[in-house]
Amino acid sequence: MASVHSAGILLYRDGVVGREVWIAHMGGPYWARKEDHAWSIPKGEYLDDEDPFDAARREFVEETGIPAPSLAYRHLGVYRYSSGKLLTVFAAEAPDFDPANIASNTFDLEWPPRSGRMQSFPELDRAAWVTREEARRILVSAQAAMLDDLM
Repeated sequence: MASVHSAGILLYRDGVVGREVWIAHMGGPYWARKEDHAWSIPKGEYLDDEDPFDAARREFVEETGIPAPSLAYRHLGVYRYSSGKLLTVFAAEAPDFDPANIASNTFDLEWPPRSGRMQSFPELDRAAWVTREEARRILVSAQAAMLDDLM
């Protein structure tokens, strides 16, 4: 079975309290009351014939409603989820990036379960600059390794 590939963007800055990363909380009812391991970088799947960096920029705008800033990105690494999914991450220093709001694309889900009622939820419901230490606690587990590589 072929691996599923996704690509995303990790923005960082050096703040007053040390290095910070810009990450987003996953939307929908399953994540609504969770903080720990409920945050992610903006990311999404891409096909084998698509350039991972192009996919990362596309997914950034789809998941945040904001174009990825024009910066000097570097390939940070490829990270494996326990499911086997591979995430290619591109990072850039973004000291002036601080959007007031995000406007994520949505997904439909039957909610409450077995109710027959479909509802739309944002893929990401909020984003914030957080310290690397905070990010280590709130990022989904498979993405925590990228924080070490960011150094």
